[in-house]
Amino acid sequence: MAMTPGSGRVDAPTITPQREFHFTQENFDRVRKLIYDHAGISLAPIKRDMVYSRLARRLRALGLTSFGDYLAHLEKGDEKEWEIFVNSLTTNLTSFFRENHHFPILADYLAGLSSRPIRIWCSAASTGEEPYSLAITACEVFGSVTPPVTILATDIDTNVLATAARGVYPEERVEKLDAERLRRFFLKGSGKQEGYVRVRPELQKLITFSRFNLLDVRWSMPGPFDVMFCRNVMIYFDKDTQYQILKKFVPLLRDDGLFFAGHSESFLHAADLMRSLGRTVYERADRKGPSRDMRHRPA
Repeated sequence: MAMTPGSGRVDAPTITPQREFHFTQENFDRVRKLIYDHAGISLAPIKRDMVYSRLARRLRALGLTSFGDYLAHLEKGDEKEWEIFVNSLTTNLTSFFRENHHFPILADYLAGLSSRPIRIWCSAASTGEEPYSLAITACEVFGSVTPPVTILATDIDTNVLATAARGVYPEERVEKLDAERLRRFFLKGSGKQEGYVRVRPELQKLITFSRFNLLDVRWSMPGPFDVMFCRNVMIYFDKDTQYQILKKFVPLLRDDGLFFAGHSESFLHAADLMRSLGRTVYERADRKGPSRDMRHRPA
């Protein structure tokens, strides 16, 4: 232990946590560059411990002894490992009807559309709670489990998409939903499935799940979409990357369509592409006709 001169105080020794693998700043910087180049995700310096804990699992699984060996293996172009690498570093925080103020806005918008087929793109589907919330909203608006709505739900993480497609959740994931929604849209598990619920098949039929990387140079996504949800994703990209992604979204959004962003996201730097309507809802900046205003809607 060390004494601080003249203070009479004994300083506690500095304890460095013992790690299974040596993880240098150079290793971390390489990881940050790889995930940025491949998926557009900007990892903050404070994510170093998170990166270590998540990728250390891959070193064990592959029988490697250093991060240098792992990153060299990755850079050789192993497509399967690239997929696992991205999945490992992607955060998938979600819940049913998260940021609830968006869903009454969506409901009003859907109710005002004609009987033509309506297309929605949920571009950060995660484990499925968001696209299923969109499907529930559509069913409630049209009073039917077969509304004229189709939902494309995409994500870069194949693991979470598999969970989403199954549509099976622990009961605590739906405990905040009201009893009527639970009755109409979920099946309660029994026997080995006790403690779980399953989304009703009619709801699942409204959604197509597919892997998609927003950073792909070319998008083969067939538009146009009436509604786009891209919430709590842009915060992982720098401003230039956000702008390039929004530039690709715009042509796929109908002239009178709505774009929903996350509560902490702002696109002031892309005002030539998206116009804010308030409450993190946007429309095309080049939209013809009067602009809408969501700012004074009741919560």
